[in-house]
Amino acid sequence: MRRACLLIAGVAACGGKPAPKPVEEPKISAKPTTRVPIEDEQEEGVQFINARGHMEREAIDAGLAPHTGELSDCYTTKLNKRRWLGGHVALHWDISKDGTITAVKLAESDLGAWPIEKCLLDVARSAEFGKPVGGDADFMLPLDFSAKGQPVIWDEDQGLKAVGGQLAKLDACDKPPKPPKAPPRAKKGDPKKEPPKQKYAVPDDVTITVYVGPQGKAHSVGFASPTSEIVDEWAACAEKAALAWRLPDPRGQVAKLAVRYRTQQ
Repeated sequence: MRRACLLIAGVAACGGKPAPKPVEEPKISAKPTTRVPIEDEQEEGVQFINARGHMEREAIDAGLAPHTGELSDCYTTKLNKRRWLGGHVALHWDISKDGTITAVKLAESDLGAWPIEKCLLDVARSAEFGKPVGGDADFMLPLDFSAKGQPVIWDEDQGLKAVGGQLAKLDACDKPPKPPKAPPRAKKGDPKKEPPKQKYAVPDDVTITVYVGPQGKAHSVGFASPTSEIVDEWAACAEKAALAWRLPDPRGQVAKLAVRYRTQQ
């Protein structure tokens, strides 16, 4: 029995429960891409640009190795019976010069499944890396999830026509969450405490991937942005709004579409 396996820079791990029947499991592969100064010697799979610093491949491997099984499990445990779910994801880390993760982005994703994407982000945020060489740096890890089923792909024009003005309903998700209830009134003599500030980042340049099933119902929604972090609160709101869209009926098939939202001009 084969299980879905994740391969990262030579480190392999498997996750998920074996299926009760001998079926072909999705194939997942990954190879990190790091930015390095242009004067360094070129290596296969490394993107060369003029950057402030860079991550050594060994530091990336060491940081990712403990989490390979978790990344694989994000897909295999949340796939359920949706065999048509699959696609490409690229996780992007920003690392400060002291090794602290300052941002994790879903730079690319046409997976179209926010619960899986959120799980991948949570795992990525929990990783720890060594210090970059030469200052602040970043790197990107591509992941490919191959589904058994093949949905019908609607092109950009078909997707925009299908969604239409419903895309504007996501604007309601720009509002920050309601602040927590006021704490009990402090007693005389107690030190004054400032209430925590509410943070709510609205992403720009978002690609929204949607799977459409019978009667034009949205069955799964996912997000990506190369410029912004996808925060959980915004994504939860946007997912709920997109799942309520009424779309054309693909007539006995599952269709997959992608539309752009809040695109930077």
